[in-house]
Amino acid sequence: MILRCYTDGGARGNPGPAGIGVYICLVDKTPIASYYEYLQEQTNNFAECFAVFRLAQLLVKRCGFATKIELYLDSELVTKQLRGEYKIKNEQLKEIHSKIRAVLSKLTVPLSYNHILREYNSIADSLANKAIDSKSKDFQWFYQSSGESGQLR
Repeated sequence: MILRCYTDGGARGNPGPAGIGVYICLVDKTPIASYYEYLQEQTNNFAECFAVFRLAQLLVKRCGFATKIELYLDSELVTKQLRGEYKIKNEQLKEIHSKIRAVLSKLTVPLSYNHILREYNSIADSLANKAIDSKSKDFQWFYQSSGESGQLR
Protein backbone atom coordinates (compact mmCIF):
# COMPACT_ATOMS: atom_id res chain seq x y z
CA MET A 1 0.00 0.00 0.00
CA ILE A 2 1.21 3.46 -0.88
CA LEU A 3 0.91 5.96 1.97
CA ARG A 4 0.62 9.68 1.42
CA CYS A 5 1.85 11.56 4.46
CA TYR A 6 1.23 15.26 4.98
CA THR A 7 3.02 17.25 7.67
CA ASP A 8 2.90 20.84 8.78
CA GLY A 9 4.33 22.89 11.59
CA GLY A 10 3.81 26.47 12.54
CA ALA A 11 4.63 29.09 15.13
CA ARG A 12 2.66 32.19 15.88
CA GLY A 13 5.22 34.92 16.26
CA ASN A 14 8.24 32.90 15.10
CA PRO A 15 9.37 32.07 17.69
CA GLY A 16 6.09 31.72 19.45
CA PRO A 17 3.47 29.17 20.45
CA ALA A 18 4.00 26.30 18.02
CA GLY A 19 2.29 23.13 16.91
CA ILE A 20 2.51 20.31 14.42
CA GLY A 21 0.04 18.34 12.35
CA VAL A 22 0.46 14.97 10.64
CA TYR A 23 -2.05 13.31 8.34
CA ILE A 24 -1.63 9.92 6.67
CA CYS A 25 -3.90 8.50 4.00
CA LEU A 26 -3.91 6.04 1.12
CA VAL A 27 -3.64 7.14 -2.51
CA ASP A 28 -7.45 6.93 -2.76
CA LYS A 29 -7.63 9.38 0.21
CA THR A 30 -8.77 6.73 2.72
CA PRO A 31 -7.59 8.12 6.08
CA ILE A 32 -5.04 6.11 8.03
CA ALA A 33 -4.08 8.39 10.94
CA SER A 34 -3.95 11.95 12.21
CA TYR A 35 -1.81 13.48 14.90
CA TYR A 36 -1.27 16.92 16.37
CA GLU A 37 0.97 18.17 19.16
CA TYR A 38 1.59 21.48 20.89
CA LEU A 39 5.29 22.37 21.10
CA GLN A 40 5.17 25.46 23.34
CA GLU A 41 7.62 28.21 22.26
CA GLN A 42 9.44 27.29 19.04
CA THR A 43 10.35 28.59 15.60
CA ASN A 44 8.40 27.77 12.46
CA ASN A 45 11.34 25.86 10.94
CA PHE A 46 11.73 23.71 14.05
CA ALA A 47 8.00 22.93 14.04
CA GLU A 48 8.12 21.94 10.35
CA CYS A 49 11.04 19.57 11.05
CA PHE A 50 9.55 18.19 14.26
CA ALA A 51 6.36 17.28 12.38
CA VAL A 52 8.45 15.09 10.06
CA PHE A 53 10.16 13.54 13.09
CA ARG A 54 6.82 12.60 14.66
CA LEU A 55 5.64 11.25 11.33
CA ALA A 56 8.79 9.12 11.06
CA GLN A 57 8.14 7.66 14.52
CA LEU A 58 4.55 6.90 13.58
CA LEU A 59 5.54 5.24 10.31
CA VAL A 60 8.05 2.96 12.01
CA LYS A 61 5.71 2.08 14.88
CA ARG A 62 2.45 1.56 13.02
CA CYS A 63 2.82 1.48 9.26
CA GLY A 64 4.82 -1.64 8.49
CA PHE A 65 2.20 -2.55 5.89
CA ALA A 66 3.32 0.29 3.57
CA THR A 67 4.97 -0.59 0.24
CA LYS A 68 5.90 3.02 -0.56
CA ILE A 69 5.77 6.26 1.43
CA GLU A 70 5.28 9.70 -0.07
CA LEU A 71 5.89 12.69 2.21
CA TYR A 72 4.26 16.01 1.33
CA LEU A 73 5.39 19.25 2.98
CA ASP A 74 4.50 22.86 2.27
CA SER A 75 7.93 24.00 3.49
CA GLU A 76 10.23 24.11 0.48
CA LEU A 77 13.20 24.72 2.81
CA VAL A 78 12.59 21.58 4.88
CA THR A 79 11.82 19.50 1.78
CA LYS A 80 15.15 20.48 0.23
CA GLN A 81 16.98 19.92 3.52
CA LEU A 82 15.52 16.42 3.78
CA ARG A 83 16.54 15.67 0.20
CA GLY A 84 20.07 16.86 0.98
CA GLU A 85 19.84 19.76 -1.48
CA TYR A 86 20.31 22.45 1.21
CA LYS A 87 22.76 22.44 4.09
CA ILE A 88 21.40 22.86 7.60
CA LYS A 89 23.17 25.59 9.54
CA ASN A 90 21.15 25.82 12.76
CA GLU A 91 22.40 23.37 15.43
CA GLN A 92 18.92 22.61 16.80
CA LEU A 93 17.70 21.81 13.28
CA LYS A 94 20.79 19.67 12.58
CA GLU A 95 19.94 17.62 15.66
CA ILE A 96 16.30 17.05 14.69
CA HIS A 97 17.30 16.17 11.10
CA SER A 98 19.76 13.63 12.49
CA LYS A 99 16.94 12.08 14.53
CA ILE A 100 14.67 12.02 11.48
CA ARG A 101 17.31 10.20 9.42
CA ALA A 102 17.93 7.69 12.22
CA VAL A 103 14.25 6.80 12.52
CA LEU A 104 13.58 6.73 8.77
CA SER A 105 16.60 4.45 8.25
CA LYS A 106 14.50 1.71 9.87
CA LEU A 107 12.09 1.78 6.93
CA THR A 108 12.74 -0.63 4.08
CA VAL A 109 10.33 0.84 1.52
CA PRO A 110 10.88 3.63 -1.02
CA LEU A 111 10.41 7.10 0.44
CA SER A 112 9.99 10.40 -1.39
CA TYR A 113 9.95 14.03 -0.21
CA ASN A 114 7.61 16.31 -2.12
CA HIS A 115 7.01 20.04 -1.81
CA ILE A 116 3.37 21.09 -2.24
CA LEU A 117 1.56 24.40 -2.10
CA ARG A 118 -0.01 25.30 1.23
CA GLU A 119 -3.57 24.97 -0.13
CA TYR A 120 -2.92 21.26 -0.77
CA ASN A 121 -1.84 20.72 2.84
CA SER A 122 -4.97 21.98 4.56
CA ILE A 123 -5.58 18.96 6.81
CA ALA A 124 -2.08 18.95 8.33
CA ASP A 125 -2.26 22.75 8.61
CA SER A 126 -5.58 22.60 10.48
CA LEU A 127 -4.15 19.94 12.82
CA ALA A 128 -1.12 22.15 13.60
CA ASN A 129 -3.43 25.07 14.34
CA LYS A 130 -5.63 22.85 16.51
CA ALA A 131 -2.53 21.91 18.53
CA ILE A 132 -1.66 25.58 19.11
CA ASP A 133 -5.25 26.56 19.94
CA SER A 134 -5.85 23.65 22.33
CA LYS A 135 -2.29 23.49 23.72
CA SER A 136 -2.60 19.70 23.61
CA LYS A 137 -1.92 16.62 21.49
CA ASP A 138 -4.09 13.89 20.07
CA PHE A 139 -3.69 10.80 17.89
CA GLN A 140 -6.40 9.10 15.86
CA TRP A 141 -5.94 5.77 14.07
CA PHE A 142 -8.50 5.13 11.33
CA TYR A 143 -7.09 2.10 9.53
CA GLN A 144 -9.38 -0.81 10.38
CA SER A 145 -7.62 -3.94 9.16
CA SER A 146 -4.75 -3.63 11.64
CA GLY A 147 -7.02 -3.52 14.67
CA GLU A 148 -4.83 -0.90 16.33
CA SER A 149 -6.11 2.30 17.86
CA GLY A 150 -5.27 4.67 20.65
CA GLN A 151 -2.62 7.16 21.66
CA LEU A 152 0.76 7.58 20.04
CA ARG A 153 3.29 7.43 22.85
